[in-house]
Amino acid sequence: MDKGLFITFEGPEGCGKTTQISILAEYLKAHGIQYHISREPGGTDISNQIREILLNPKNKAMVSRTELLLYAADRAQHTEEVIKPQLQQGVVVISDRYFDSTTAYQGYGRGLDLDFVKQLNEIATGSLKPDLTILIDLEPEIGLRRALKTSKKNGYSEKGDRLEQEDLEFHKKVLEGYREIAKADTSRFLVINGEDTPENIKKIIIQRLKELITIND
Repeated sequence: MDKGLFITFEGPEGCGKTTQISILAEYLKAHGIQYHISREPGGTDISNQIREILLNPKNKAMVSRTELLLYAADRAQHTEEVIKPQLQQGVVVISDRYFDSTTAYQGYGRGLDLDFVKQLNEIATGSLKPDLTILIDLEPEIGLRRALKTSKKNGYSEKGDRLEQEDLEFHKKVLEGYREIAKADTSRFLVINGEDTPENIKKIIIQRLKELITIND
């Protein structure tokens, strides 16, 4: 490829993003396509330190504006240090979350001003948008049960990380936010039912991917 392709995975807690990212990576590797997997918050040494602050359940006193600004700082570092350089090298960049997460979680979930969130996202990303965003749509009652199992493996308590510990109403607002965001940008979004089988989800993603890059099966 002459230039890279930027793919982001979005969705509520426990929707299966990580599983599908691994499956997509295996597919790209099998077809000789260079890729790089990253995540938000995280993806760089600095960003991983911000991630620890954001997800640590001890930080319950964090106000919504602080949370928003920390995510923006994480994203600015991640975009400049990882995403842009990889794209310039012609790599397929796959990110587990990007600016749509902030719109859904801090905009719709926390109720912060959506125009301000959008402006901050523009600043943090330098206006860089994904070529494809895959939204795995899953009701929070199902996703949270899945997420809590993973959180225990990642060293958090059985109650989950700081965001997973938010009440069900918050997570419902987040999911509705994602749905609204996707409706407003249908050309970029691929919305998939998170209750479908991993194999079927893979097929849907690969079909869309082939519309963006040439893949020789």
